[in-house]
Amino acid sequence: MEKLLRFTISDLSKITNYRSGEVKFGEKMAIVPKDQDIPSFLKNCEQQFVLFGIPEDIGVRANFGRPGAATAWASAIKSIANIQHNRFCKGSSILILGQLDVSEQMELIKDLDFHKIEDRKKMSELVVQIDKEVAHIISIIVKAGKTPIIIGGGHNNAYGNIKGTALAKGKPINAINFDAHSDFRILEGRHSGNGFSYAYEEGFLKNYFIFGLHESYTSKSVLKQLKDIENRVRFNTYDEINIRKEKNFSNEMALAYNFIKNDCYGIEIDLDSIPNIASSAMTLSGFSVEELRQFINYFGKNPNAAYLHICEGAPSLDYEVNNHLVGKLIGYLVTDFIKSKTDPFLY
Repeated sequence: MEKLLRFTISDLSKITNYRSGEVKFGEKMAIVPKDQDIPSFLKNCEQQFVLFGIPEDIGVRANFGRPGAATAWASAIKSIANIQHNRFCKGSSILILGQLDVSEQMELIKDLDFHKIEDRKKMSELVVQIDKEVAHIISIIVKAGKTPIIIGGGHNNAYGNIKGTALAKGKPINAINFDAHSDFRILEGRHSGNGFSYAYEEGFLKNYFIFGLHESYTSKSVLKQLKDIENRVRFNTYDEINIRKEKNFSNEMALAYNFIKNDCYGIEIDLDSIPNIASSAMTLSGFSVEELRQFINYFGKNPNAAYLHICEGAPSLDYEVNNHLVGKLIGYLVTDFIKSKTDPFLY
């Protein structure tokens, strides 16, 4: 855990806007005291949800994407700290673990050019370093019986989330990915476009469902590969659900749920699936925020839902005067997930 920058009471105090007559999450969320052993503290604390940030966009750059995902954690945690603590959702159910220290890796990529093959190789090597740290930290959280909520970074971090959870559980896990892209690209060196294919190839990912694939941005080779392994990897497309109306959103959630529900699974959310949300691959067409929130509520209810990962949001790419909105959206998604875990399990 030497690469973890623990969140402190002082950090929490700086980002919480105190107001008379109100109680904010920032006044109720817990941290791990600096003199405490992290695994032991996690195992014995009363909080169920553990917030963990990954402020990097190296995997995005290695995948020809626009940098900016490194800024999501700072924006999100500030928004989360200022959510109202009330009977609908309680800040006291959350422990803020902290963020991965990626300062060294982020410094090393400053002068690299993703157009150059050798530079992309260096980026991929740095992603592998981050993979190891993410997998280690997630495995410790899950072994402690807690539910990780991972924020920020590129979708390359799905690999570490899946591997870490699988190692903690002692078996491969399933995943549901709300995404415009499959992120199941060829094994050409690690980046944000192949986290799931690497996890699948290495035996950490069992069943995988991609929800809302954009037909115009999925290559012929990827579609062929998905067809060849459709017993374990399935998908639907945004176009057939919301454009041609060939399929129904609620019915598709039920079909995807039946494909993953019997084993532990991760919930992966790529914010580039939502229109006009600042991200590395921003889109103008996609599911609504309300549909995404319903999706998280639906899949979060099952006790087999092991973690939530929200990635690719890039506040630094947003409008200068409104660059808090990505963080605010992430706050909504986090509380939707927590609320789903306190609702009765209905299906």
